[in-house]
Amino acid sequence: MSGLEQKLYQLIISRLDGEKLSSIQYQERASELVRKGIGGFILFGGKRDEVKTFINKLQSVSEIPLFIASDIERGVGQQIDGATHFPCQMAVAAAINKNKSADVRLLEDAINAVSHEAIDIGINMPLIPVMDVNRNPDNPIICTRAFSDNQENVSWYGKTYIKTIEDAGLISCAKHFPGHGDTTIDSHMALPVISKSADELMNTDIFPFRKAIKAGAGSIMLGHLSIPAIDELPASLSKKVITGLLRTELGYEGLVLTDALNMHALDEYENVPAMCINAGVDILLHPADAGSAVEELKQAVASGKIDEGTIDTAVERILKYKSKIKNIRNPGIDYQEHAGFSERISDKSVTLVKDSYRVLPIENTQSVSLVFAADENKHDLSTLKNFISGHIKIKDCKKESLQETVVFALFTSIAAWKGSSGIRAESINIIRELIKNSRNSIVISFGSPYALRHFPEADALIAAYDTSGQAQSSVIKCLTGEREFAGSLPVRLPF
Repeated sequence: MSGLEQKLYQLIISRLDGEKLSSIQYQERASELVRKGIGGFILFGGKRDEVKTFINKLQSVSEIPLFIASDIERGVGQQIDGATHFPCQMAVAAAINKNKSADVRLLEDAINAVSHEAIDIGINMPLIPVMDVNRNPDNPIICTRAFSDNQENVSWYGKTYIKTIEDAGLISCAKHFPGHGDTTIDSHMALPVISKSADELMNTDIFPFRKAIKAGAGSIMLGHLSIPAIDELPASLSKKVITGLLRTELGYEGLVLTDALNMHALDEYENVPAMCINAGVDILLHPADAGSAVEELKQAVASGKIDEGTIDTAVERILKYKSKIKNIRNPGIDYQEHAGFSERISDKSVTLVKDSYRVLPIENTQSVSLVFAADENKHDLSTLKNFISGHIKIKDCKKESLQETVVFALFTSIAAWKGSSGIRAESINIIRELIKNSRNSIVISFGSPYALRHFPEADALIAAYDTSGQAQSSVIKCLTGEREFAGSLPVRLPF
C-alpha cells in the first residue's frame, strides 16, 4: 500500500446504518468510502438479509478485506432484525456456574451461536466482551453490561468469550481499557475522571485486561476516561496509557482501537485523530466524518506532527489481522437452537436475593397487584401484564386499591446517551411507603440489580438483568414455581 491517503483511510472504521440501506444514495456513499480505502465499518441496525447482501457486496469490491465491527454484547439480535437476542453479560454471569461443566458447555454454545450468526451476516469484529469491573452501583453506562463487580469473575467469563470468538476465526475486542466500571458519568456525554491509585487500578480494573491479553484478544478498545494516576489526558489520547502501559508494560501486540470518536467525552480536545495515532492507536472508530478525519491526519503528517512511520506501523498491524479474517468459514445456522440457548440462560439467570417470609411461589394471581416503575415507551411490558391483570403505574398508585400481595416491577435501562441506570428518588419513596402498607411485597428488578438496594424492607427481592419479554417470561416461570430460582447474584448488595 503506497498512497498516504489510502493508508489513512485504512485506519478508520466508519458508521454503517443498516436501516438506511434502502437508500441507493446511502449505499453509494458507503461504496465510495470503500473505493477510497476505508478500513471498515461499525454496523448499527438493519434487516438480516439486506445487511448480509450489502456487506458481501462491499467486501467483493474492496481491494483489502474490510473490518465489519458491531456492538453485539447481547447477540447479533441486539443490532439486526431476524438474528438472536441473548441476555446481557451480567445475566450470563448470574446463570452460568463456572464450576459446573454443563453450564460451561451452555456458555460456549451460546458464544458460538453469537459468533456463527455474526459470520453469517458478515461481522468479523464483534466488539465483545466488556471487561469492565462494575464497582459503582450508579454506573450509568456499564452496569449490567459488565459480568460482575469482581475482577476474577470478569476475567474468567471474558476469557471464555475471547477464546471461543477467536477459535471461530473472528477478532474479539476487550473493552473499555483501562476500565470503565467505576464511573458515574457516561462517556458519551462527558469525560469521566477515575481518581484511583495506580495500584488500585492494576489490582482491580486492569486485572481482567491482563487476562484478556493472555487469552489472545485480537483487539482492545480504549475508553474515553481520564485517570490522573497515569495521565490527565483521556486514555484514548494518552501515550502513557497506550504505548507506556498497554503496549510496553502489559506487552500487548494486538489491535488497539478507540471507543467511538463522536462521543462528547473528547469535545474539549482538538486534533483528536492525530493525538490518537501519536499515542499509539491503530484504529479510529466512528469519527463523525471519515473524510474530515483523513484531512486532519494528512495535515498532521505534512506539518510533521505525525511521522509517516507511525502510520505504517499501524497499517502493518491492521493488514496482519485482515489476513486472518479473509477465509472465515461460514457455518450452518440453526436459529431455533440459538433461541433455545438464549432462553436457557435467561431462565437460569433469575436470582432470588431474598424471600424472608416465604411469599413465593405465587399461587393465585387474582390476589396480586402489579405496580410498574417504568417508562412504558421504552419497554414492552405486555408479558407481565398478561400474567397479572391488576396492573398499575407507580404514579397512579393508591394503597387502598391494591391487593394483599403487591409485586413491584422496576425497569431500568443501560443505554448510551441516557446518563442514568437507576430509578427516580420520587419512585423509591412511593414504593417504600406502599411496601410498608402491604401485607406481602415482592420487588423485581428488570435491569440493574442495584435498584434492589433501596428496598431492604420488602418481603422478597428478585433480580432479573434484562427488560426483555424473554426476561419477563423467565421471571414468571420462577414466580409460579414452574422453575426454581437458579441464578446467583454477580454483584454485592448491602444486605
